[in-house]
Parts: sequence; structure tokens; C-alpha cells
Amino acid sequence: MSEQQRFQLLIHSITDYAIYMLDPTGLVTTWNPGAERFKGYSADQIIGHHFSLFFTPEDRAAGLPAKALRTALAEGRFEAEGWRVRKDGTRFWANAVLDPVFDTEGQHIGFAKITRDITAKREQERALYESEQRFTTLVQGVRDYAIYMLDTDGRITNWNSGAEAIKGYTADEIVGQHFSRFYTDEDRARGEPQFALETALREGKYEREAWRVRKDGSPFWASVVLDPIFDESGKHVGFAKITRDITERKKAEEELEDARTSLIQSQKLQALGELTGGIAHDFNNLMTVVAGSADFLLRKPDLPENKRKQYLEAIAETAERATTLTNHLLAFGRRQPIKPEVLDLNVRLDALAEVLSRTLGNNVHVALALTSDDTRVEIDAAQLETAILNAAVNARDAMPDGGTLTLGTRRVDEQGSEFVALDVSDTGTGMSKHVIERAFEPFFTTKEVGKGTGLGLSQIHGFAAQAGGRAEIRSQEGEGTTITFLLPRTEKKAAAAIATSEVHDLPEGLTVLLVEDNPQVREFAEGLLVDLGCSVISVDSAEQALESLGSDEVDLILSDVVMPGMSGLELARRVRETRPGIPVLLATGYSNEIMERGFECAVLGKPFGAADLSRAMSALLIESGISRPKTSAAARG
Repeated sequence: MSEQQRFQLLIHSITDYAIYMLDPTGLVTTWNPGAERFKGYSADQIIGHHFSLFFTPEDRAAGLPAKALRTALAEGRFEAEGWRVRKDGTRFWANAVLDPVFDTEGQHIGFAKITRDITAKREQERALYESEQRFTTLVQGVRDYAIYMLDTDGRITNWNSGAEAIKGYTADEIVGQHFSRFYTDEDRARGEPQFALETALREGKYEREAWRVRKDGSPFWASVVLDPIFDESGKHVGFAKITRDITERKKAEEELEDARTSLIQSQKLQALGELTGGIAHDFNNLMTVVAGSADFLLRKPDLPENKRKQYLEAIAETAERATTLTNHLLAFGRRQPIKPEVLDLNVRLDALAEVLSRTLGNNVHVALALTSDDTRVEIDAAQLETAILNAAVNARDAMPDGGTLTLGTRRVDEQGSEFVALDVSDTGTGMSKHVIERAFEPFFTTKEVGKGTGLGLSQIHGFAAQAGGRAEIRSQEGEGTTITFLLPRTEKKAAAAIATSEVHDLPEGLTVLLVEDNPQVREFAEGLLVDLGCSVISVDSAEQALESLGSDEVDLILSDVVMPGMSGLELARRVRETRPGIPVLLATGYSNEIMERGFECAVLGKPFGAADLSRAMSALLIESGISRPKTSAAARG
């Protein structure tokens, strides 16, 4: 097969292109199958006809076919896109290339014509163009959002009308500038613009609410979203930036928060008024008993022993009730001294159920619904029992005709934290929505005057919060109430029971520096220390205590925490720095006061008696390595 034959075979194998020859005047001299396929003419029908037959009437009238021949001959090539006409009269969009052909002697013998039907491509490009135009119109029509693009370095490449309205710059003023000019001076100094670009590129999005600056220098609160943009090959080509001015929304939120704060403050003042009135009422009742009994004893020193004992017991009992009331108040304020220990709630509830059965009476049945899961928690056992007792007494009062009180436990997982839920449920009258909303308020009660202090449920709330959890109420009128304590679960081992009522022996000849600004408390504490066999140096301020340390031999310091001038905590720090061998025991009526300030120190909770004081002092002396005083009282005499 000759080269000419192979070339002829190649041309006739191509069906996607019309490839044919023209003579010098434009008459068709050859015709391939591709030309026949999309122009519709067979070779017999078209050879010998002028190629202008494929042009539209408008193009023929404009002389385009002749121009194409002249241009190709003069410039060596003619290429154009435009409408062409098939045999059936339909039009198609064509890409046409016309080249002059010369023989071996350089004589012009005609033209080579290649045409391709690119109608589909043109439609796609047109659709894409129209889509881009619609999108541009949409973006430019948005006035509430600044929508624009940045290059990879953060320079602005386009700008919509919303951006101009919000930020104040026209496109001519801002395109090409770095977007960091919208940030405050503080944010620029902190590197926030670069951080935004890096975050968007690393995480796929950067989103913030912050202050931004307009052209005139005025600030506005902006909601900002920054997204990275990648081309079809995955190359990073820039960022899309959307900013919205939400200054009015922020202002409305701040006004709402101010209103909410004012409401809360008002509610606090109302609660404080109720609290103050309730405290005054209850303490006046308690003080009436104490003052009356003390007055009677003072006026009648010759009372029979049984009568004296009666009045003394009344004073002691009333003092205990006053301490209980104070503890309820401290628990509500989360300031009660706590002695946390690890307890198994199931074991504790099993034992407590018997006590409650005897306490609540025969018409209340106490049932247990305990989970088989681990129910160890680290809490103050006394506060737990007080809280359960408060809930149980409320449940009994809600079941005047009797019913069932159920103590239950269950495991609860909340966002990765494990809790033990202690449910105290009754079959009583239930609560209304209004009562539930106020149930944890101090001194709020639905009981008759004299039937309750209104501190029971607030003590429950304070205990649960102080233990690191919370208390909840579920109730429906006529269907009973469930009070739930959600307490953090622990993996620690349960502690062994420790006796707390015995008085501990202290080393003989122990000298204690007592620091207490309240004269009555100082006199009481001094009496306890003397009864425990100690020599006592009493002062009423931390400053005097430091002076005494310079002139007296002291084995231990017992100090109040809250005092005028230097506090007991600061005194303990000074002693640890200057006289580290002297142990310091701090007495306080508040919980966690020492630990919260980052200073570990031995703490004795108020109120305290001889057993509490001797136990705390003995433990501190052992911890400090002091088994007997450095010098005896006789030697100091």
C-alpha cells in the first residue's frame, strides 16, 4: 500500500471532523465520512458545489466565504467559529480551519478545510457563562452579607455590594488590598488575620464573632466565616470570605442579658428578704429558750439539781438546733465544712432504711430499689444522711394517709462523666409546677407556720452542689414526688468507720498559742484547752500572735481564719516561713476556704467540742512528729 493510499485511508476513517478539499475558487473536490455525518451531504451530492453552501444566508450576504478564502491565501490560515448549515437546514456551531494548499512547484492548487461540530461544547460554555452571570448577579444583589474572595496570601480579589454597604469601601478602593485592614489594631498585633487563614486551611473553616472596623474607623460586631478554595486538581487557590454585621443582634443580646441580670438580682433580693426574715424568726425562737433558761438559772442559783439540769438540757438542745439551722444555711450557700469520705451508697442506704422505718412511723413503708452497679461516691456522710432525712420527712408529710417511700440507686453517664443517682420517691400528693420551681429556695415552704423551717430542700440542693453534683425534682400532682441526688462516682476504696466521740490524750505540758478575735469564743476555746491539760497563751489578733512567738515557747498554734487585719491563713503562711517547726491548726466555719486558696493546712470545723479539738490537735502533732512538747510547763514557770 502506497503512502497516498494510507493517507486516504486515514482521512476516510475520521468521523468526528469534516475533512475535505476545495479548488482555488472554493468548489468542493473531496469529501470524507466525517463531513457526510454532520453536514448531511453525501460525496455525490456535494462535490463540485461551492463551500459557501454551508454558510448561513447572513454570512453569505456579508461575503464571509470569499473573505475566508482571501485570508487563508494571504495569511496562510483562516480559523473561525460560527453557525453553519446542514443539508436539512438545521444549524450547528462549528470550528472551521482553512489552509491554502500548494503543489511541489509552489503553485496554489486549492484549500484544505477541517470543520468540527462543537455545538454541545458551546452550549455547555454558554450554560456555564449564564450560570456564572446569575451567580454574580445573586452575590452582587446580596446587601446583608459581605461576600468576597481572597488570594492565597489574603489579598482581596473581588467585592460585592454587601461588602461595600457593610465595610464602606468600593471595589476600586479595596480589591488588591490585604483583608487584615478590617481587623482592630489589637487583633492585628496578636496575629489574628494570619491565624484565621492558617486555621481555615488546616481545619477547613474558620468561624468567629468579633469586632471589625469600617472604612470610617467605626467598629461593628461581625460574624465571620472563612473557607479555603481549591481548583479541580486540588490546588489551593484562595479563600471565600463571608461577613455579616450583627451589631444590632449583639446589642439586643446584651440588653436581654442586662434585663436577665436585673431580674436575677431582684429575685436574689427577694430571696434574701425571705432568708433574713426566716433566720430572724427561727433564731429569735431559739434565743428565747436560751436566754430565758440562762436568766432563770442566774436569778435562782439555789434551784434544785433536777430543775437546773432541766434548764441546762434545754439550753444544750436549743444550741444543737441552732447549729443544725446554721449548717443548713451553710449547705445552701455551699460553705459548710465538709468531711468527705468514700461510701458505698447501696450499703449506706440499706442501713439507713431501718432507721427511717422507725423514724417515719408505721403507716410509711420504706422500700429499696438498689442497682447492682458500683455505687461508690466521695461525700460527707453526715450531710448525706441529713439530706436523705430531710427528703424522707418531706415525703412523709406528703403522705398523710400513709404510703411507700422508695430509696433507689442507678448509674448515670453524662457527657463522659459518671454519676450515681440516688432517688428518694414517694407516693404522696405531689407538687405543682409553681412549687417545683421554688422548692430549693431557702425558707420557701408550703407547710403551716411552725411546721417547718423551709430549709430542708435548700439543704439538699446545697449538699448535692457541694459534693460536685446536683439535685433534681420530678413531681406531678396526685402521683408523688422523686428527689434525685446526682453524685459523682469514684473508683476509690471505701473508708473504714472511725469513732469520733472520744477525747484524745495530748502530751503533757503542751503550750498552745490561741488566736481568736471574738472574746466569747476565745474564752470558750481557752477553757477547752485548759481542760485538755494545755497551757494557753491567748491573743486577739494575728499580729499579737507573731509578737508572742518572739518571746514565748509555743508547741502549737490554734487560730481563727477570719479576723480583722491579718487573717489566720496569712498567719499560718508567716509561721511556716519563719517558724516551720510549729504546727498551725486553723478553725473555720466555712468549707474549702484553705484549699481554694492553694494553701494546705490542718483545719478544725466550727462549732467544735473537746473531742473534735483534741482529735484534730493529736493528729496534727503526730503528723508534725511531735510526741511531747519541747519544754515542760514547769520549766517555763
